[in-house]
Amino acid sequence: MHKNDNFWNKAKHIFALAPMEDVTDTVFRELIINESEPNRLNLVFSEFLSTDGFCHPVGRDKVLHRFKVNPSELALKNKKNIQLIAQIWGTDPEKFYQTAQYIQANTPFDGIDINMGCPQKNIIKKGACSALISHPDLAKEIIQATTEATHLPVSVKTRIGFKKVETENWISHLLQTPIRALTIHGRTQKQMSEGQADWNEIGKVVTLRDEINPHIKILGNGDVLSIEDGNHKIDEYGVDGIMVGRGIFNNFWMFSSKEDVTIEDKLRAMWNHAVLFDNTWKNEKPWVLLRRFFKIYTHHLPMAAQLRDAVMRTHNINELQAALNDYRSKLSNISS
Repeated sequence: MHKNDNFWNKAKHIFALAPMEDVTDTVFRELIINESEPNRLNLVFSEFLSTDGFCHPVGRDKVLHRFKVNPSELALKNKKNIQLIAQIWGTDPEKFYQTAQYIQANTPFDGIDINMGCPQKNIIKKGACSALISHPDLAKEIIQATTEATHLPVSVKTRIGFKKVETENWISHLLQTPIRALTIHGRTQKQMSEGQADWNEIGKVVTLRDEINPHIKILGNGDVLSIEDGNHKIDEYGVDGIMVGRGIFNNFWMFSSKEDVTIEDKLRAMWNHAVLFDNTWKNEKPWVLLRRFFKIYTHHLPMAAQLRDAVMRTHNINELQAALNDYRSKLSNISS
């Protein structure tokens, strides 16, 4: 039984880590949760899982790793009272129903989020994610099927339009469904991640929510790089919370109050990430996936280019340890 199935009712001034493909697996979530401090992180989302893949007789084994939750992550998120939400995507309401039933019965997730925002062309061609903005009736059927399958709270993440801004029509439609929360990325599908997120449109969503369904929580998403900026946007635009995506790559310690991140903090974080990744995934996921994270940890370090080059050429934990030891040795020689 999930103890926090009504957490959206109680949530205020929410900060969430966005669902990101090949990023927000159980390893990265645990690292971020571990560094977080009270009232600076409330929700973390899984990578998004295909309902088609999940319901396929052979495909399930290929996608189920996205629902993996390490015992250490689970213990940590419970200790810090952080909610864990599974994000799913697809086009078939029946498959959403089946997937939602599985999540409730077999996983420790506290909620389910429906991806109606991913702008990637290969997904759009399938009619899924942000393509659903152009098919509101199907979007409604998907939400209905998901909410009927589970007592877990259901939310949606979407954008302000498909090829053009269509906030009022699209969002008004979603606000008439039984969702508990709505995250709005302030760009259209056509924009992808280009240009500035339009927070004025996100503000319009709040106004629409107040008129149509005041009980739904609204989270804003787009170009938030700090807790301070997030709090400012909460106050200015009236949203209930902020979802942070790419901003975490600019500041791994965003959800911490740590002001001085030392060289050793970054090296230790890189090492802890690699060790946990290695212990969790073994031969299931390639080491190369760690390289995007290595860029976070080497940012602004002395001799950053040299260190980055060394760690990007590693293929296993032993090679990484050697690269870090060599870097520390060079730093020691410079300081002495």
